[in-house]
Amino acid sequence: MAGRIRTTLSSLAQNWKMTQRVHRLLPLEVGGLFIGAAVIVAVPVGLWLNWLTGILLAIPVGLLAATFWFSRRAMSAAYSQIEGQPGAAAAVIKSLRGGNWVVTPAVAVSKNQDMISRVVGKPGVILVSEGPSTRVVHMLANERKRTARWLPEVPIYEIQIGDEADQVPLARLQKALSKLPRNLRGGEVTEVRRRLDALGGAGASMPIPKGPMPTSARQVRRQRGA
Repeated sequence: MAGRIRTTLSSLAQNWKMTQRVHRLLPLEVGGLFIGAAVIVAVPVGLWLNWLTGILLAIPVGLLAATFWFSRRAMSAAYSQIEGQPGAAAAVIKSLRGGNWVVTPAVAVSKNQDMISRVVGKPGVILVSEGPSTRVVHMLANERKRTARWLPEVPIYEIQIGDEADQVPLARLQKALSKLPRNLRGGEVTEVRRRLDALGGAGASMPIPKGPMPTSARQVRRQRGA
């Protein structure tokens, strides 16, 4: 048990340091939210019932607000650390929970390190590009044709990751995936994966960025309570 506690505290400390390098005012933000949320609860409960009850209720509410904000800041910092690195989109999708996404990184790579990763899930096949729109649009078209030859009946979607007007920022990739319709069942997703295995890709030679990728407030709360 003591070993688990030390591991959890060490992980939280690493996440805190990583987040504070990006968000310098993190201690003030977290502390301010804790105090603000606690006061909002403690004052009316203390005046209505008694101050002891108000304080007892205010502490967990303050901790919840502070933890939620820290998790949001940690996610933002984690994205900023890998943003712009080749394979960042694939790394983000691999870290997602609950979507049952199967990622094949870098199925197509250009000399400029623009790339396309292939994602299989309940929507169908999603081709996720990284690079300027003017360079990746032809790569996406070619990969769509190649994929459609193997899966003519499966929906194929395209998501361009980037900062241009027609692209999706890396931090909003999860939201973009969640908006796609669910067209396949579990068994159909497995069959699509099996049929696409023959296509392969260039991913074996292209590393995926690694690093702390907290994915939700629940994960951070679980770490705190472990």
